[in-house]
Amino acid sequence: MIVLKFGGTSVGSSSAIRRVGSIIQERLERQPFVVVSAVGGVTDRLFELRDLCLEKQAWEDSFASLCGIHRTILEELELDVQLVDELLEELKGLLGELAAAGECTPRALDHLVSFGERMSSRLVAGHLQTLGIESCAVDAFDAGLVTDGRFQRARPLDDVNSRIQEACRSLTGVVVATGYIARDEEGNITTLGRGGSDYTASIFGAALGSEEIQIWTDVDGVMTADPRIVENARPLATLSFEEAAELAFYGARVIHPATMIPAVDQNIPIRVLNTHRPDFPGTLILADLAEDACGVKSITSKSHVSVVNVVAPRMLDQYGFLSRVADVFSRFEVVVDIIATSEVSIAFTTQGGGQLDSAIDGLKEFCRVDVYHDREQISVVGEDIRDRIGFASEVFDVLGELKVNVELISFGATRINLSFLVGEGQAADVVRGLHKRLFES
Repeated sequence: MIVLKFGGTSVGSSSAIRRVGSIIQERLERQPFVVVSAVGGVTDRLFELRDLCLEKQAWEDSFASLCGIHRTILEELELDVQLVDELLEELKGLLGELAAAGECTPRALDHLVSFGERMSSRLVAGHLQTLGIESCAVDAFDAGLVTDGRFQRARPLDDVNSRIQEACRSLTGVVVATGYIARDEEGNITTLGRGGSDYTASIFGAALGSEEIQIWTDVDGVMTADPRIVENARPLATLSFEEAAELAFYGARVIHPATMIPAVDQNIPIRVLNTHRPDFPGTLILADLAEDACGVKSITSKSHVSVVNVVAPRMLDQYGFLSRVADVFSRFEVVVDIIATSEVSIAFTTQGGGQLDSAIDGLKEFCRVDVYHDREQISVVGEDIRDRIGFASEVFDVLGELKVNVELISFGATRINLSFLVGEGQAADVVRGLHKRLFES
């Protein structure tokens, strides 16, 4: 069997869902298990509805618009327009409660944003049935996906594989499961973080022994750079799990960073494909690459990076100082990207998240902290790039030609990733310059 995950743009309209139906129909012999995101833009609309409720503004028109999006798709697919009415009524009731209370707890927020995937799965399953394909829409938590209770960033329990296997035994036909959402052991709806549908697909693929996990998007695979930045970016035929994980973590938007974990555990290949070109082979992500497939693979970037510089000359030579710093970041759930040290300081980069301001206050209790915001991070990723003679020189030659100053560099023991920071607004030019030098010359 194979797992097919379709993102928001892939199920964003009736014509898109018809394409999805054709893709699934052509792969019935491989026993597809389908995971879907919310209809494109719907999750953002649900967050906007939350904001309207909290700001005591009228939310009814925005809710009616959300209803209209789904009912239009149902009409165009010639499905019962009342197919998701029960969910819409539940959503309406929840919005009323939020507006009356004037607050939205993390638990309530996860419940609120779950409606996008729950409605999307019913649209896709309904369309498959019109094609004569036996199908059922299933909320992921009813298919055994149980997590811890960390709302907005939940992670599956250790025994999730056996829970999924048990729950899926009674399901027949093509299962269309919700991405992104799950439940904790108390029965509360949780979410896996934005973009978590990829992770959901990988969790199900690992639990069910899938031969391949397919991530269907609107691009031809993982590219040598973001095609919105580099016009000549081209798709990659293969990547290693490590390369794909680095790219996802350092800014590539094609795959969710956590997607690799279950796939790596079970050594299941992941393939990234384009719903608009289903016959294109896309990018295959494997545990190990042939020697001739190593080298520079892709350049990625991300913005709104903060640098936290910890200065404590009296404590840096004492045992446990770095542990104290790390403990603060851990306590406030701040993810750190790059770490660089000097004689009297330690610098960390992060995109925030968690409780960055609280973490900074915690650090100030025992050291001086300087914070710089709005930096941009560039990462060049590829197996064994450190073995490419003159590689670093090529990178820094480009930076010199562009007259770009580098603030922080990470090129340590790993053979996969060279990362550095530049100033706000400089990343796009750097990515284009590096792509021209590394891939086009």
